[in-house]
Amino acid sequence: MSDLPRKAVTRTAKLAALPLGFAGRATWGLGKRIGGKSAELVAREVQQRTADQLFKVLGELKGGAMKLGQALSVFESALPEEVAGPYRAALTKLQEAAPPLPSGTVHAVLEERLGEDWRELFLEFDDKPSAAASIGQVHRAVWHDGRDVAVKVQYPGAGEALLSDLTQLSRFARLLGPLIPGMDIKPLIKELRDRVSEELDYEQEARSQRAHAEEFAADPDVVIPSVVHQSDQVLVTEWMDGVPLADVIAQGTPEQRDRAGQLLARFLFSGPARTGLLHADPHPGNFRLLSPDHEAGEIGETGVSDEAREAGQWRLGVLDFGTVDRLPGGLPQTIGDSLRLALTGDAEAVYELLREEGFVKESIDLDPDAVLDYLLPIIEPAQVEEFTFTRSWMRNQAARIADPRSPAHQLGKQLNLPPAYLLIHRVTLSTIGVLCQLGATVRLRDELESWVPGFLSADEQEPVVKELAGDAAAGA
Repeated sequence: MSDLPRKAVTRTAKLAALPLGFAGRATWGLGKRIGGKSAELVAREVQQRTADQLFKVLGELKGGAMKLGQALSVFESALPEEVAGPYRAALTKLQEAAPPLPSGTVHAVLEERLGEDWRELFLEFDDKPSAAASIGQVHRAVWHDGRDVAVKVQYPGAGEALLSDLTQLSRFARLLGPLIPGMDIKPLIKELRDRVSEELDYEQEARSQRAHAEEFAADPDVVIPSVVHQSDQVLVTEWMDGVPLADVIAQGTPEQRDRAGQLLARFLFSGPARTGLLHADPHPGNFRLLSPDHEAGEIGETGVSDEAREAGQWRLGVLDFGTVDRLPGGLPQTIGDSLRLALTGDAEAVYELLREEGFVKESIDLDPDAVLDYLLPIIEPAQVEEFTFTRSWMRNQAARIADPRSPAHQLGKQLNLPPAYLLIHRVTLSTIGVLCQLGATVRLRDELESWVPGFLSADEQEPVVKELAGDAAAGA
C-alpha cells in the first residue's frame, strides 16, 4: 500500500487544512505584534511557517498540489533571504523527488499499456524510480536494443487528482498571495488547471519532444533525448545523464552557472523560432548540464562535437515536454517591437503597441511615460551587453510591484494580460527566477537580437538572419 494519499477525501482534507493553518498563524502573528514584535518581523515568521506547511503538503500529495509547488518554487528568488533560506532545500526537493508509487502499481500500469509481455521490451528495468513529479514518475531501464532509457509512468487517476487539487487550491488562492510577493497566484492555478488535458496526453508530449529532438539534433549547445516508444500513460525516451540544474544552483562553479544561464535563455528564446513550440515548464528539475566530455552513446547517437569538447563547453539537456505553448510564427513580434521601443525611450509608441495588443484596455487611459517607467526596471537585463541575475535584483523587482503604496503597484493593477500571452509571461518570469537562483551572468541581449522578431529594426535584422542561416547550414 502506497503512503501517497490517493483517496479524494484524504486529499481534500489535507488541502482544506492549509487555510485553517494560515488563519491560525495570522492569529498567532497578531498576538506577537500585541506582545511588542515588529510587524515586519512577525510577517516574515508567519511567511516562513506558511511556506513550511505548504510545501510539505504539496510534496506529499503530488498531483495538482505538487504542480503548483513546482510552479511556485522558481519564484523562490523573490522572497527575503531570511525567509527563503530555511526552506530552499524543500523547494529543490519538490523539483526532483516525491514519494514513489509501489512497484506493483507500476508493473500493473506497464502490463495494461505495454502488454503482458512488457518485460521482453527491456533488458533491465529498475523498480526504484529515479525521479517523481506531479503526474508521473521515471524509471531507468535498458531497452531491448541496448539503449539506456527513461520510462515515464503516469500515476493511475492522475487527471482526477490534478483537477480536484487545483480546484481546491483555487478556493483559497488569495491566502497564498503573501507567499510570493508581487505574484497573483489565482491566474497561475487557473492556467495550470486549463492545461491538465495536455499534461496527461503522452502522445502529444511525444510529438512535441520529437519535434525538438529533430530540430536540435546537431545543435552544439542543447541536447534533447529522442523518443523511443510511446503509449497511453507510458513514455519511453533515451536516458540523459548530467548534473541536475538544482545541483548547479546549490553548488555549481561560476563557469557552470553562467553557461547554464546562457543556454537556458538561448533555449527559451530560440525554441519558438526553430520549432514553433515554447517549452512551458522551466523549473530546474527539467534541465541537466552535460559535461564537455559527454560522449555519443550516453544519449543515443547525439554526442558533443569535437569542436565543443575542445572548447570545454558544457551543454544543456532538456527534459519533459508535457506542457508547451504552440507559437507557429515564433514569439509574437509585439514583444520584440515593445522591447526595442522601450529601450529607445519611445513611451508613446510603446503605449500604442500595448493598447493595440490588449495590454491596456480601451476603457482605461494611462500616462505613457508612467508605463515606460514601470517597464524599464523589468527590461534592465536587455539594456546592457551582459547582466548578472541575482536574488537581490529579483527581490527588489517583486517588492517594487508588490508594495501597495508604490506607483508601480497601482499601474500594474491597471494593465491587462491578454490570454495569448499568459503562458509566455509565466515562462519568461519562471526562467528569470531560475537565472536569479543560478546567479548567472548572461548576455541576454544577444539572444533577444538573434531570436525575438522585432527586437532589431529591419536593417539590423538582415545580417543576423544571414549569420544564423550560415550557422544552421554548417550544423547540417
